Amino acid sequence: MTTHPAPPARKGRDYIARHGETVFNRIGRIQGDRVELHTPLTRKGFAQAEAIGEALRERLGESPALTLWSSPTGRALQTLAVIAEHLALDWHETRHDRRLIELGFGSWGGQDFAALSSIHGSIVHPHGMAVGAPDGERYEAMAARLSAWLADTAEHDGDRLILMHGLSSRVLRGLMLGLPDDPHCGVPVAERLPQGSIVMIEGSAETVIHRACP
Repeated sequence: MTTHPAPPARKGRDYIARHGETVFNRIGRIQGDRVELHTPLTRKGFAQAEAIGEALRERLGESPALTLWSSPTGRALQTLAVIAEHLALDWHETRHDRRLIELGFGSWGGQDFAALSSIHGSIVHPHGMAVGAPDGERYEAMAARLSAWLADTAEHDGDRLILMHGLSSRVLRGLMLGLPDDPHCGVPVAERLPQGSIVMIEGSAETVIHRACP
């Protein structure tokens, strides 16, 4: 059983998206939560953002009643800008919250994945979650900040669109779905989805709205 309490129940639906591919993603460098490492989307990343926007427009129509939330990183906000244009929503009304940001990688931020692996061995667990840097953020701390965000925003009863990252979105989804603690990370972890994917969580059930090609 999970050691993390279930989040407060919400009446609205949550659309949770992973940002598109970035320059650092393309060349295999770690970004994490460091502000100066928020590299821009690649052409593939823009295409992924377009695909999310098209999928949501087809599902929700123009100008849906969605509250926009985002990690404050450039890559998340850039992805959201493209999606918001498809939906005819005002990107400037986005609510930024640092608690939605990616795992902090400490001194590993900006470094090359392959180079780090040659020194430390595999830095990725078999299911795709990062091992984490010795001086980086722990998953327990990530789960605590995400749980706090869920608690602080639970009274909002409308639909939300939330732009996040690969690791942080998996932990947020795991918490919202009430999953048991993952043996590698010690916190709930949901299924891995490619960059440019989006899911909907309603109640305790998750539906994949758009799964990008890896």
